[in-house]
Amino acid sequence: MVLPLVLGALINLNGKQHYIQWGVIQITVANAVIIALMIVVFIVALALPFPSHDRRRS
Repeated sequence: MVLPLVLGALINLNGKQHYIQWGVIQITVANAVIIALMIVVFIVALALPFPSHDRRRS
């Protein structure tokens, strides 16, 4: 409950938004950063191996 208030105090949410335009596609920089971070997390999740069990079944 307190975390949104703290983050709102650190980041100015009322400022002018900056846009990335590529042809007919227009997206805000903040949304582009979030999408890029999600792609990075997805790639890291694919690259990391699953935990394995060293015990053998008998």
